[in-house]
Amino acid sequence: MPCKLAITSMSLGRCYAGHSFISKLDAAHKYGYQGIELFHEDLADLAEHLSRETPSPSGPSESAQIAAARTILRMCKARGIEIVCLQPFSHYEGLLDRSEHDRRLEQLKFWIQLAHELNTDIIQIPASFLPAEQVTEDLELIVSDLREVADMGLRATPPIRFAYEGLCWSTRVDTWERCWEVVQRVDRPNFGMCLDTFNIAGRIYADPAVASGRTQDADEAVRSSIARLIEHVDVTKVFYVQVVDAERLAKPLVPGHQFYNPEQPARMSWSRNCRLFYGETDRGAYLPVKELACAFFHGIGFEGWVSLELFNRRMADEGSDVPEELARRGAVSWAKLVKDMKLAVDIPQSPPAVRIFASL
Repeated sequence: MPCKLAITSMSLGRCYAGHSFISKLDAAHKYGYQGIELFHEDLADLAEHLSRETPSPSGPSESAQIAAARTILRMCKARGIEIVCLQPFSHYEGLLDRSEHDRRLEQLKFWIQLAHELNTDIIQIPASFLPAEQVTEDLELIVSDLREVADMGLRATPPIRFAYEGLCWSTRVDTWERCWEVVQRVDRPNFGMCLDTFNIAGRIYADPAVASGRTQDADEAVRSSIARLIEHVDVTKVFYVQVVDAERLAKPLVPGHQFYNPEQPARMSWSRNCRLFYGETDRGAYLPVKELACAFFHGIGFEGWVSLELFNRRMADEGSDVPEELARRGAVSWAKLVKDMKLAVDIPQSPPAVRIFASL
């Protein structure tokens, strides 16, 4: 199928900045987005606002979340927006605390119910980034845990797929190669991966903790990684892709930097504050996103959902202009990506000012 445009719900502004889910959804609709990756935090925030329950430290009840999921689906349908996936089901695989493993599996049963209510068949699992002392080094245990998830999804009616993603700061699975190895070893039809330009380049090309902003041999690392990706990855196991860039910092992200957080790896702090949309070189974007995107769309022939998963300090700003600005910037970025990649796209009915045309 042609490529279709989606955005992560959090990308349009975090809940704590006062941006309601409906304002973000309206901005996405205005600028022609066809789908969203729904952050569970957005769902939980809406559940708290809709529910008459006394607020609880453990979050809204399951019944309140189910009601919120149904409301979200109605709002999305009214705007012609699909829910691509529910995400992120974090910190699950490879836990050394097996009682916590069991607890997370119980949570997943409910997430599957939420996915059904949202009319989506994908739950995204980012590779765990818990401290090393909490996550096994045994890849076989990681694979076994994820097989358990996949089998649970296969038993669901309708079945649920899982998109596994290595983050550039994950504890054990921080490259696409390692992620692909896990996907192959899990070996289930409903278990695949999400390829993300930021997380690939953020691991092998970028290093925000050094003055240059780059790893040693960054260009060669990208060239060889792309060659391996094209040679080895089965595109049928790529459930969707994310295309986003990031800002080169003027100073290394080390103690004393405004984004430094002693509880986070430098790449995580950088990710939370400094992602940019594709093509935003005027804002400092410098990752080899064009080369990676070309590998996705032309190297392995990906077709399907393309999500713009942005995290940026701008998202924490208050004001109704934030979702509007980010939605508009994303639409401009998408138009540039379509042109640069010569993509065939399922063109949304967007306003004339941002109407997106395929360049074939």
